[in-house]
Amino acid sequence: MPRQVLRVVIGDAPPPRLDKALARDVPEQAALSRTRLARLIAEGAVRRAGIVLDDAKAAVAAGDAIEIELPEARTLETKPEPIALDIRFEDDDLLVVNKPAGMVVHPAPGTPDGTLVNALLHHFDGNLSGVGGALRPGIVHRIDKDTSGLLVVAKSDRAHHGLAAQFEAHDVDRAYLAVCHGMPDGGDPRLRGLRGVSVEPGGVVRVATGLARHRTDRQKQAVYFGAGRHAVTRARVLESFGVPAAAALLECRLETGRTHQIRVHMAHAGHALLGDPVYGGRRRASVKALGPAGAAAADGFPRQALHAARLGFVHPASGETLSFEADVPEDLRTLIDVLRAGSGPH
Repeated sequence: MPRQVLRVVIGDAPPPRLDKALARDVPEQAALSRTRLARLIAEGAVRRAGIVLDDAKAAVAAGDAIEIELPEARTLETKPEPIALDIRFEDDDLLVVNKPAGMVVHPAPGTPDGTLVNALLHHFDGNLSGVGGALRPGIVHRIDKDTSGLLVVAKSDRAHHGLAAQFEAHDVDRAYLAVCHGMPDGGDPRLRGLRGVSVEPGGVVRVATGLARHRTDRQKQAVYFGAGRHAVTRARVLESFGVPAAAALLECRLETGRTHQIRVHMAHAGHALLGDPVYGGRRRASVKALGPAGAAAADGFPRQALHAARLGFVHPASGETLSFEADVPEDLRTLIDVLRAGSGPH
């Protein structure tokens, strides 16, 4: 079987050396860490105009077309586990699953089992795309452990490549429901004056920044300008809670899909998600605005209040446009109900 060749075009203002430029510009769906990229470079698997680049410090320029020859997928090392799955669609090429909060998508250091991949391997007897490698078979995109909602998983390599291309081209329809502190108001001078934030028709708040790992906390992402991966989030208020508004239900739509993107962007806008232990800071809900029960529910919500509610894409084999929706899970629905009830007279 011939090896897969991944073609990467270096974007504007690249880092000065090959390994860093590739780490920035390789699509996230390719699941290539900087360590793995460095190994591929050293192995002679990286070329520019047919010439092997085996020095990680090699200079690159914007517009360079880099080809990375990827080895065949290794035999799967992750163990199948009989974990129940909420599957919304399945055919020979792919499936759509509604992931519960608390489930990690794929194994990683510290979480070798109990993941979505473990469950998928058991349910489909290993019939998943091997493009993602031994630990990430079939995984085209991810959502955080404590975010609930919809994911598409590739069962064939053909589907994996076709879906990855749609994610890279930002052609996938993704809408999330989130509950945030305060209410993003398009008329708020503070919000309008914030770098990277603009207001579109209908009061939609658009956040456009670079995102990259935090300089000192490697578990976090951070907003950058002129650096990092380009990221765009649009947030629309569906409902506000309290007078004045102390929390709001949002529909967040992703133009790009970066790690922690909605969480980081809403925190940047001053409206971190309820329950977010990483980006929410120590902000407390207003008892005066939400009532005692509403404030307690907001402060006590045990995860980031984020749900991948809608997912739409073109089937890579049939060409059919598919769209799926997942109801709000019970914990998030209860939070919204309590906030709604607490917003009245008290």
